[in-house]
Amino acid sequence: MSTMATNQDLDPVALRQAFGVFPTGVVALAAEIDDEPVGLAASSFTSVSLDPPLVSVSVARTSKTWPDLRRARHFGVTVLADHHGAVCRQLSGPVGERFAGIDVTVTDEGAVTLDEGLVRFSCSLYREVDAGDHVIVLLQVHAVEHGAEDDAGHPLVFHRSGFGRLERSA
Repeated sequence: MSTMATNQDLDPVALRQAFGVFPTGVVALAAEIDDEPVGLAASSFTSVSLDPPLVSVSVARTSKTWPDLRRARHFGVTVLADHHGAVCRQLSGPVGERFAGIDVTVTDEGAVTLDEGLVRFSCSLYREVDAGDHVIVLLQVHAVEHGAEDDAGHPLVFHRSGFGRLERSA
């Protein structure tokens, strides 16, 4: 039996590779700020609670987008489909080009969602939790919209620093 290394021996590159073994879905988190869509892509989305309805996204402390985005009253969270790899890269690119050519819906409250998402949530900030080099953003869900399961498609999956897709099992 091998011995696991202690925390003092953790190499950030090796740790990132280890974290990458676990596949995650990818979402767009966006809102209208000063009459413009502002958003980012996140691969750390998870459901948290049904009562109250909560979801979470982890945002890097180095994010230049989150300080502006967190000013919003409402946020849109869009679960990206497996054909959204280029959209995800665009949402991670230059701020002024993130929504170029992407069809979005803006709610009266200012939540921005991508029209072609698998599931779209309208949320508000519930709480932020300090978590090392990230902030865990807890969002309270106020509305959800999704297509019929047969029409929904497959989610975009981030795995080992690349995009993939799920295959439906028989």
